[in-house]
Amino acid sequence: MDRKRIYNPSSNETLTERRVFNGNPHGILNFTKAKYQWALKLWDLMEANTWFPKEVDTTDDVRCYAHELTQAEKRMYDLVWSQLISMDSFQTNNLADNINPYITAPEINAVLSRQAYEEANHSKSYAVMVEAICDNTDLIYEMEKHDDVLREKNDYISSVYAELAGEVTDEKLLLAMIANQILEGVYFYSGFTAIYSLARAGKMLGSAQMIRFIQRDEITHLLLFQNMINSVRTERPDLFTPEMEAKIYDMFKKAGELEIKWGKYITQNQIMGFTDDIIEQYIQYLIDQRLVAIGLKRLYNVAHPIKWVDDFAKFNDQKSNFFEAKVTNYSKGSISFDDF
Repeated sequence: MDRKRIYNPSSNETLTERRVFNGNPHGILNFTKAKYQWALKLWDLMEANTWFPKEVDTTDDVRCYAHELTQAEKRMYDLVWSQLISMDSFQTNNLADNINPYITAPEINAVLSRQAYEEANHSKSYAVMVEAICDNTDLIYEMEKHDDVLREKNDYISSVYAELAGEVTDEKLLLAMIANQILEGVYFYSGFTAIYSLARAGKMLGSAQMIRFIQRDEITHLLLFQNMINSVRTERPDLFTPEMEAKIYDMFKKAGELEIKWGKYITQNQIMGFTDDIIEQYIQYLIDQRLVAIGLKRLYNVAHPIKWVDDFAKFNDQKSNFFEAKVTNYSKGSISFDDF
């Protein structure tokens, strides 16, 4: 598969001929003519949800980190930021270098570009938090050099992305989309829940607010890749062979193992309301949700073990189905887990 041409005036591709990949785009982005209406709705939602790290007050968190967190909580807090920093750093480059150059629908290109900006904004938010609150900034940014469990997770995630750097095929690009769905929908969640567990105990409330902003963005990123995958399923059902589906299930199983191991490692059964058993069941629940969203079967069939996490993630009580609602119903701060 070749990278798409930036400008292709000889193209006569119609809207009905447009494809997620392997299309023949003109190179002109026209927001008034789009095949993938879900991409336009996501763009408007992401635009409405624009936020900046300076909006979050971390003053009380500085005091709380220094005087109220236990050593176990402080260790967990530092490890969470180290891992989130890694993933958003990977994703900023991955979207620009490995995904977008091969996507031939301009409206999807636009949303992927917006996502890349948001990933960089998350990195800015981590810098704000770490610089203001933590004891050793340099260590947090270089934690994978000293922590084998973090290094194992980072090595696996980056190795999956690195496979796309060689010769790109239709099958590899589909698997790259799956890898992105896993990143956005599984790998962040032990870290998110760890911060919410502190907030549930009345600690690090500014940090939890920053995570709410970040997680709301990640929900739109998850929706983006799920819809890309489902659009490809419609356009290229031949790609979804039993062998391909077996690879997808294996990717989710491996991701679950890594995320469960990471969640148990950062908490060490010392964080109230976030035990080893809960971590395992929660990640398995999330994996089932992600599989169903792309037309596959559940692997674990487990219930949501910590619904209080969803309450912490919400900005308000406004609820509606994303793909049935008007964009005006999704004013800044209104997306919730019910929008999956």
